[in-house]
Amino acid sequence: MSSAVNHFTHGPITPILAYVMSCMGSMLGLRLTVQARASRGASRMRWLLGAAVSIGGTGIWVMHFIAMMGFQVEGTPIRFDVPLTAASAAVAIVVVGAGLFLVSYGRGRAIALLGGGLLTGLGVASMHYLGMYAMNMSAHVSYDRATVIASVVIAVVAATAALWFTVRVTRPIWILGAALIMGVAVSGMHYTGMYALRVTVDPEAAVVPGADALDFLVPLMTVISLITLTMLLMVILSPSEQEMSEDAELTRRLEMRRRNRQQLTETSLAEAAPLATGRRPQRGPVLAAPVPDGSMAGAPGAFTPGAQRTPYPGQPYSGQPYPDGQAAPGQNAPVIPFPGQTGTQPQQGGQSPAPQQQQSGKRSRSRRR
Repeated sequence: MSSAVNHFTHGPITPILAYVMSCMGSMLGLRLTVQARASRGASRMRWLLGAAVSIGGTGIWVMHFIAMMGFQVEGTPIRFDVPLTAASAAVAIVVVGAGLFLVSYGRGRAIALLGGGLLTGLGVASMHYLGMYAMNMSAHVSYDRATVIASVVIAVVAATAALWFTVRVTRPIWILGAALIMGVAVSGMHYTGMYALRVTVDPEAAVVPGADALDFLVPLMTVISLITLTMLLMVILSPSEQEMSEDAELTRRLEMRRRNRQQLTETSLAEAAPLATGRRPQRGPVLAAPVPDGSMAGAPGAFTPGAQRTPYPGQPYSGQPYPDGQAAPGQNAPVIPFPGQTGTQPQQGGQSPAPQQQQSGKRSRSRRR
């Protein structure tokens, strides 16, 4: 005979607590996906794995079995198959992780989002019905097909929306709103699937194998909740996406400054190397000023580019001209007289005196004699 099914044995506390846990797991998972987007390599994979545990473990599986603790069938006790229950938790974490990796590494493209949503939604529905199959009771269980299809559609839509949130939301207020919506979707999917359940109690009571909910589910949910709280502390202590961007920009500027200093040091060393070895540094060609009428060409003291210079007394003559118009090392630059000026100017540095001074010196010596 059919029996009355009560989904709220303990009143509203079980659905409210289940919804709160779903929102907490979803919010933490979304926060972890934000950290994953700002990370690369192995660090990104670790953040995504943490998000899978948060959303799949706490947001979906813990919510499911907290709600199941309020489920009761009149006329028969309910026990849980331990391996199947543990497998349902693993299924929830694995399918959510697969969807997160697919969307994250697919760069949020529509194909990746739809594929990840379909995969995750079907996986969540499988977890739900696997958890219900893990219930042992002295009764015959059946399901309404239309309601089951509706619950699967809700699961796929909710999973697609959740994955879209993981690649779009960044601000805390948006994460909170998305988590509240995800909590509604997960809870709605759960109670829709539970509504599809039809129970017929056996006429003769039998021994029901399995573990009691308080003996098995409470410790398991406690462990998962502690893991979730640990990841929450990791998120709180880790830098935000904005802080990571600012650190990356500061590192880039410091690296550019270091490279500029290194280039300046190398340039200075390259310019100082010829001077240290006594070699003349390379210079570009120096163009001589044009002479309009050629009146200065060949003037005394005038310098013709490319001409050979006479060295100072006591200096060897190399015989090589300086085509750039510069004086030889240790010599003064040539003096170019102004137009109308004759003779050469007195030169410094112990050079020979002018011709007038030489003649006056000869006359004074002749008078003394």
